[in-house]
Amino acid sequence: MFNPTVARLTIRATLGRRRALLFAVPAVILIALTLVLRATRPAGAPWPDHVLGDFGFSVLLPLTALIIGTGVLGAEIDDGSAIHLLATPVPRSAVVVTKFSVAAVATMLFAAVPELVAGLLAPHSGKLAVALFVGALVGSVVYSAVFVMASVLTTRAIAVGLLYVLVWEALLGNLVGGARILSIAHYSLGVANAIYPDQNLNAGLSLSTSVVLGVMVTGGALIFATRRLSAFAIKGEPA
Repeated sequence: MFNPTVARLTIRATLGRRRALLFAVPAVILIALTLVLRATRPAGAPWPDHVLGDFGFSVLLPLTALIIGTGVLGAEIDDGSAIHLLATPVPRSAVVVTKFSVAAVATMLFAAVPELVAGLLAPHSGKLAVALFVGALVGSVVYSAVFVMASVLTTRAIAVGLLYVLVWEALLGNLVGGARILSIAHYSLGVANAIYPDQNLNAGLSLSTSVVLGVMVTGGALIFATRRLSAFAIKGEPA
């Protein structure tokens, strides 16, 4: 289902745009914040693991995934160039899976790797760094699937995604226990906490719950995106 030609064109278009520079902004902020905390932390004071967990998984990861995930396909739909792609014999499922794969890998590069770097900068926290990295890898996959789907559903995917990130993930997901069932950030935290058990990571879900829900959300988003893209191909505009 993965199409190398579509992947190559997507990578060139995504990384070639000026907004690709935005991908690194959240990562730079996270690493800078970590350096500031390391420099100002009183001697003997515990390292604030929750900062890397909360900020990394509720802000850095979703914002990076939003910019990339809505751009790999949404930009083509907005400017009309998607019609040329959909006119080819490439299966719609291959288009969605390829765009999703590119988005997920790019998000891992610009979000999961910075989480690893930030974790390594924390004093005596090698295992924390690995936990954050693996959790961010999981989040990169799930977020990318959801935001690729959003780009097919609406031309205002970035606005919708921002509402989800700011209201649901950053606010309700951390304040309302029941909201964590639909919080991708908590799927990531659940995985990270299983590797590095720490109540400061504020993981609201167990490993098994996080994995099962993550797989369901990812699979459901890709299937729904494929069906909507098929309707787009038939009608010439988003359904």
